[in-house]
Amino acid sequence: MTTTAHAPDSVDGLLTPEAVRERCSEILLAGLDGDLPWFNIDMSKLSDAASRVVTEIENNYPSGNVPFHSRWRHFEQGDTDLWADMAAARGLTGSDLAVAAGDLAIVSVLLDAGAGPDWIYTDDATGLRLGRSEGLALASLRLFESGLLSADKNDPLRADASALSSLTAETLGRIFQVTDHNPLVGLEQRAGLLRKLGDAIRKHPSLYARDGAVRPGNLIAALAQRPGLEARDILVTVLSSLMDIWPSPVRIDGRPLGDVGDHSALIRSDATNGIVPFHKLSQWLSYSLIEPLEQFGITVSDLDGLTGLAEYRNGGLLIDAGLLTLRDKTSLSLAHTPSSELIVEWRALTVALLDRLANDVRTSLNKSAKDLPLASILQGGTWSAGRKIAAELRADGGPPISLYSDATVF
Repeated sequence: MTTTAHAPDSVDGLLTPEAVRERCSEILLAGLDGDLPWFNIDMSKLSDAASRVVTEIENNYPSGNVPFHSRWRHFEQGDTDLWADMAAARGLTGSDLAVAAGDLAIVSVLLDAGAGPDWIYTDDATGLRLGRSEGLALASLRLFESGLLSADKNDPLRADASALSSLTAETLGRIFQVTDHNPLVGLEQRAGLLRKLGDAIRKHPSLYARDGAVRPGNLIAALAQRPGLEARDILVTVLSSLMDIWPSPVRIDGRPLGDVGDHSALIRSDATNGIVPFHKLSQWLSYSLIEPLEQFGITVSDLDGLTGLAEYRNGGLLIDAGLLTLRDKTSLSLAHTPSSELIVEWRALTVALLDRLANDVRTSLNKSAKDLPLASILQGGTWSAGRKIAAELRADGGPPISLYSDATVF
């Protein structure tokens, strides 16, 4: 096995995209040496996976102009941008628009973890019936539109700490059309995340308090004041200020670490031994805040400072394309928790292999990283290729490995 000497890592260091990329890459290197307990890696299949992604990009974005992978794509239905139309109808412009968009992005992303196969949202205004991530996006947009998250009856398109902190699962379930016949995975946990969001933003007034209001979207205005803003700065700020909202089974000296896992192949000589960070939803949130920042007139640089997302569509593509295979096939007949070492290994390999796959995709399309950042490859891209191959191979279109979801990671 390849070994590398590392300096001791701090807890703060785990709350960065650099730690995600470095530690996931170490898991990949161990796998290439054949030293992982759960997966074999066949790098000869990387070109097959990349070809699928290239086909998706060319079919979905024939102009070659691929947007970022963010929550905003789910509000675009055909030629209609539901959020843009809603904001225009309320006359939102300038900083008011950017902060409201930040409110919506943060709330919607926190509600996005897997809905389960049986839940469907029926939208009266558009006639759409959508499940999974698209349905959750539409339902969260209608929640936002309802004014239930606003403390100002005259300004419904906002989210305030007080309204977030008092949101009940019953109210959320009513808006999300949850019934015994239309079950949504993790309803209580989703409402709990939004209540914790309301509590967390009160603790960081320098980021979330503005003009007498405590709102998640005020983060946009706070970030806009920083010179030379990089994408990684968004994530670090999100993690440092919102860590309290995440369930954190892995802690150091009682300090929560958020979306991390534990793996025996990750060796350190300090308290961070074995810890592999992912910060999947926080990274997707960071990607989703770039466009509101651009509305504020801010350019975000070094988009590839963030990493690929360790979720089951990207990871499913790698398994379904043959790049990853389980050593023990009986594991396919079991459901696994996000904290299990098998899932931690799968997620780490997903993050590391997405970087390599991105290089192959850019080469095929004759694009540079600036022309086609990882955020666009995810959108173009790996996520839709993962969904498509899953539908080809399994009747329910689900992931190749069964997961227990608590609506906080997947």
